[in-house]
Amino acid sequence: MEHTHDHAPPASLKNLILAILINGGIVAFEMVFGLMIQSMALISDAVHNLSDIAHMLFSYWAEKVARRPSNDRKTYGYRKIEFIAAFVNSIGLSVVIAFIFWESIRRFASPAAVPGKTMLLVAVVALVGNGAATFLLQTISSRNINMKSAWLHSLQDSLFSLAVIVGALLIMAFGWTLVDPILSLMICLVIAREIYKIVRQAINSLMDAVPTGIDFQKVREALLAIPSVAEVNDLHIWATGVDQKLLSAHLVSGDDNPDYEGIIRTAQEMLLQRYGINHVTLQILPVSAGEMAHCNHCN
Repeated sequence: MEHTHDHAPPASLKNLILAILINGGIVAFEMVFGLMIQSMALISDAVHNLSDIAHMLFSYWAEKVARRPSNDRKTYGYRKIEFIAAFVNSIGLSVVIAFIFWESIRRFASPAAVPGKTMLLVAVVALVGNGAATFLLQTISSRNINMKSAWLHSLQDSLFSLAVIVGALLIMAFGWTLVDPILSLMICLVIAREIYKIVRQAINSLMDAVPTGIDFQKVREALLAIPSVAEVNDLHIWATGVDQKLLSAHLVSGDDNPDYEGIIRTAQEMLLQRYGINHVTLQILPVSAGEMAHCNHCN
């Protein structure tokens, strides 16, 4: 058996904390003015910012918890906690989004008069804040996928604030009050799409599914392409966190006296470079070993 471990340097969390504080101010600012002028676009954008605060908090929490060492009961450590947190948060956010969606539908029957200038002012302030938060997160986005996802959510906030600005300008120029609930519905649909992707990824990860972007059959073929490897059995690929992908397999060599170390080193390097799999466990058997007696589960 052989293991490989790739310990990425821990991401700096100072910028993430600053981004959370900035987004918290934006949420309060947009929610207060959104309720005052009855703008569903501002309210839904505030909720979207709130969802990203939750995502950033979970990113922060997951980053801290994931650093805890493994123990006798949690031999893989605590890396999967981020998937559990993301799933729970997404379900709660879905309820809020459903409420805003329904309220926006009702506005089509009786659209409220939304002050375009106030809506524009609030959206511009939000865009400036979201832009600052996005810049802070961009500087640490290359550390790992977790930080990159937080940056992408903040970038979406900036784009949504820009959409609200466009809506405010249309209200001021043409008096199109229906543009407010229309923008709100559009934002809700985009958020719902993001929620679906997060929930799907969380469920797949909790069920130890093959990580997104890795082709199971191509990995099998790549292992079979290693010199002297004749069979690949009991192949499993899964992830315990955003930066740890794992693989285990039984390899049968076509030689009676295979180069065990050479096969393992070749497999490790190939899996890491080609697929980003950084935790590998291999069992290598010579061709003379015959069929495994207790491998009914082998794929």
